Amino acid sequence: MRDNQLGKVLELVSRLRQAKIYYKLAHNQEDAITIEVAVPGQHWEIDCYADGTTDVEIFKSDGTIGDKTALDELFRRFSD
Repeated sequence: MRDNQLGKVLELVSRLRQAKIYYKLAHNQEDAITIEVAVPGQHWEIDCYADGTTDVEIFKSDGTIGDKTALDELFRRFSD
C-alpha cells in the first residue's frame, strides 16, 4: 500500500518537473512528505501523507513589496 502512495508522490513530482515548476521536497512531519512549490506570486505546500491523503495550502502575494523596514517588522513579530 505504501508503494502505491510513493508512486503518487513520484507522479506529482514528475508532473511538476515536466511543467518546469520549481519545487523542493521536505520532511517536516513524521507521516508525510511536503512538496514546496514556488510560482510567481504564490507558494504552495503540498503534504502527501502515508495514508494516501493530500493537503494543499496556497499562499498568495497581494503584490505589496516592502523595504528594509518590513524585515524589522517580521523579526519584531515572530522572534522569540
